[in-house]
Amino acid sequence: MQLTQAISKWIARCLPFLGRGHKASQEPKDAPTIIFALPDGRKLTMEDLQGLTGRVYVRDGKLLDVNGTVRYEIIGKGSIPRAAEALHQQAREAGGRGEYERAIELLERASELAPEWPYPIYDRAYTHLLMADLDGAIRYYRKTFELSPRGFFAAITALDTLLREQNGELPVGTYLRYVSLEWMKDAAKREHAVREMVRMIPQFAPAWKEFACLCDDEGERLAAIESGLAANPDAGTKGILKINKALVLNLKGNHDDAVRLLGELALDPNSTLGTEHSAKAALSILMSK
Repeated sequence: MQLTQAISKWIARCLPFLGRGHKASQEPKDAPTIIFALPDGRKLTMEDLQGLTGRVYVRDGKLLDVNGTVRYEIIGKGSIPRAAEALHQQAREAGGRGEYERAIELLERASELAPEWPYPIYDRAYTHLLMADLDGAIRYYRKTFELSPRGFFAAITALDTLLREQNGELPVGTYLRYVSLEWMKDAAKREHAVREMVRMIPQFAPAWKEFACLCDDEGERLAAIESGLAANPDAGTKGILKINKALVLNLKGNHDDAVRLLGELALDPNSTLGTEHSAKAALSILMSK
């Protein structure tokens, strides 16, 4: 889905927010249109929001969630040997058949050929998780994080959750239970599972993130988001919760506050790649209205 539509409408909307309308004539005609700026000089322009793609979640005409596209699969893939790619694909197929030991063997060979490529290591971590090997999963999610510190798919959430399981802060099996939500096709069963997870493990922030998407009322949704933010979320989950908070603020009529929060997330060097891209994608939608 292309997110950069009606660009001509954005300019009329963003200039009043920036308080720059009366200065526009003093700037070169080809100057970038700034939509958000920080005191230290970092800024976002209309050009920064062009060409974004992603997925949006709309219910009853309300924008509830935005996920900007991040091509994680190409990270570290600048000069990957074709043999490594072939081994990785074979490993994924073996894992799909439940041949986990074979998958690990193939993934290890792929990593030997392409040691800077996070993908085989990430998939190996998940394979260890499926084998109930907590230590192995932690080891390879940590390696994934070391190769891609701003995120690689769900590696940051996985590592944080599994470490908390290991430390006794969360029940063992929490992360596997959480990722299993992704494969639930029955919406009613998935909703029940999310509500049960929030009830049974209220200290698990990703569950609140999922629960917030189930809330119809803005007040209830905002309360769920705040519960998630108070539950010591990992960096990736924290970013998504803040983006969704901005969307709620926008629905409640606080457009400027929403733009400010999204702009801060998009420009924060500590934001994950997913947070940065999703914040920009959300901004591109809000500024087009």
